[in-house]
Amino acid sequence: QLQASGGGLVQAGGSLRLSCSASGRTFSMFNMGWFRQVPGKEREFVAHITSSGGSRVYADSVKGRFTISRDNAKNTVYLQMNSLKPEDTAVYYCASGTIPGTNSILGSWGQGTLVTVSS
Repeated sequence: QLQASGGGLVQAGGSLRLSCSASGRTFSMFNMGWFRQVPGKEREFVAHITSSGGSRVYADSVKGRFTISRDNAKNTVYLQMNSLKPEDTAVYYCASGTIPGTNSILGSWGQGTLVTVSS
């Protein structure tokens, strides 16, 4: 199971860090990623990190502002979000078994955490 946290309300230009904790012993075997969804729109890929943490892929819309990382000892993946914009407002989901740059996953979805960026 994946448990996301860290969402909230922030002003434009601010920062938030999302966390996603996983249960079980196989976390370190999985690529992990973050997605986001605005009501009425399709869920979109945000960021991907390989199982070892050695490679990362970002959506163009967040490149240079967001950083994905992971701590395999803590079974946790993070999304540091800086220079937030109102268009970053969405429900953010973590997922396991992500395929970089796509909305397809081979694992499971966590529950979402809402990020609201005010202008």
